[in-house]
Amino acid sequence: MEKSLSRACYGQEFPRLFAAVATLYGVLDRKKSPLSPELRSLVTVRVSQVNWCAFCVDINAMTLAKCAGSMDKVEALDNWQDSDLFNAQERIALEYTEAVTYSDRQVTPELMKQLKEHFNNDAVIELTGLIAFQNMSSKFNAALDVPAEGFCKIPKK
Repeated sequence: MEKSLSRACYGQEFPRLFAAVATLYGVLDRKKSPLSPELRSLVTVRVSQVNWCAFCVDINAMTLAKCAGSMDKVEALDNWQDSDLFNAQERIALEYTEAVTYSDRQVTPELMKQLKEHFNNDAVIELTGLIAFQNMSSKFNAALDVPAEGFCKIPKK
């Protein structure tokens, strides 16, 4: 049963679902995005961590490490509030990411005001879409227990 669910997640059993998800991801992961590849990766890893998706953390952490040039941000992301590795734009994006992702939080007018100090309207909309997409993806994969594939070796603490 587990293997067939994993195949289903990768589109072998539900090709239309996979194609639709891939199309949406393609819209969000494009070269002309107002968000940098590193910031997009940072957000997708954080959403994946919050949603306990081992596969998503694995694959997105690999991309983040590649974009950032090291594993430092990957390793510090669980406790980003206490790390000096993240700049002001990354910090507000991560705060917004958590406000959207955690069901017991919400986006306040003050948070949106702070977000708009770092991002224009197009970037805020794209960031919101990316967070929503990654929530769907990571919750889907976590619910079906899609395992990490070893793309990124994150040291155990």
